[in-house]
Amino acid sequence: MTLLSRPAFAAMSAPDLRVIGSVSFAHFISHFNTMILPPLFAIIRGDFDVSYTELGLALVVFNIVSGMLQVPVGFLVDRVGARPVLIAGLVIEGVAFTVIGLVPAFPVFVAMHALAGLGNTVFHPADYAFLSKRVSAKNVGFAFSFHSFAGMMGMAVGPAATLALYALFGWRGAFIGMMSLTWISAAILLFERDDGTFIETPKRNAPMAAAAGRPLSGLALLLSPAIMINFVFFVSLSFVSYGIISYVVVALQALHGTPFVLANSALSAFLLMSAAGVMVAGFFVDRVRRHGLLAAAGMITFAAGAAAMGLIDLGAFALVVVAGLIGFASGAIYPSRDMLVRSVTPPGQFGKVFGFVTSGFNVAGVLAPLVYGPLMDSGNPRAVFLTVAGGALLTVLMVGWSRKAARR
Repeated sequence: MTLLSRPAFAAMSAPDLRVIGSVSFAHFISHFNTMILPPLFAIIRGDFDVSYTELGLALVVFNIVSGMLQVPVGFLVDRVGARPVLIAGLVIEGVAFTVIGLVPAFPVFVAMHALAGLGNTVFHPADYAFLSKRVSAKNVGFAFSFHSFAGMMGMAVGPAATLALYALFGWRGAFIGMMSLTWISAAILLFERDDGTFIETPKRNAPMAAAAGRPLSGLALLLSPAIMINFVFFVSLSFVSYGIISYVVVALQALHGTPFVLANSALSAFLLMSAAGVMVAGFFVDRVRRHGLLAAAGMITFAAGAAAMGLIDLGAFALVVVAGLIGFASGAIYPSRDMLVRSVTPPGQFGKVFGFVTSGFNVAGVLAPLVYGPLMDSGNPRAVFLTVAGGALLTVLMVGWSRKAARR
């Protein structure tokens, strides 16, 4: 069986391009806005005269609200539609971060981050539902991959834009100024023409009610084996990526005495090649038949590279190459990851399903520091890389189990 179907990569229609562009721009904004606080952390702490722990409370409440409310927002998306919910989320974030710039009070600063967390809940469930319903089936894989790429680019350019505005207007002006793109994105979606919805037949692999033979819906769908395994897949993939992104620099320094600049170069190679992997895979994902096989191959490559970084003191060139390779492999998984979820999602259920499985990002964000942090504190940096490798291999099992559960 071939990996690619016979049809060539489909040309984009104007409606497809417009929807992909507007939704991907909103996803760019969501990641762009999460990078306002990190580069200004020390400056804001000094201005409010609070501790790093107290200031970190803003990030804690943001993530708690986002993680807890993303699934309910997914149900709302399926009930009222993706576009109004997505616009509401952008407006809520715009208001929250603008108030931070206008009101000089630390309790307001924390409260507005909680409100921004509410706005942030909409992006994954609304974006994927919007793309699934409004982009033609022959191009939806590319739409998902470009959507992921846009989010990565928002995270990449956010810190530089924040610091540029800070240099001109101070940190409060930076918060207000960074919202200009948020308002533009909301306006674009507000005036987005409705070219109709692509009507889909029930997915071949969609979980079915045993008695009635109809696709499951609601909470029963989310708790079905096919969806639960995809949720664990998201947790596992995010967990191993978190280990590299957050700990590779300190782990390389502690384990091999890698110079700080070289260790950060390896991290940069991982991040840049992750974005490249998403885009390259995006041009082929709509022709791929066996998404599970490609996802498994990517994670095996990830596991091998992470293990090599932990077991071998690679030279400068080899370290950057290996980091770039596992970055490309992890990025190339994203389109297939999203298509695997789509393949088991019944029509009209995209908001709640993607809201649920992408909440795995938040779960991994809680679990990863509790695992990798103690490994570093106990003086065992090699275990960080081996844990990443083991987690990547576990992700391969998730892919296989997902396919079996879908068939059942």
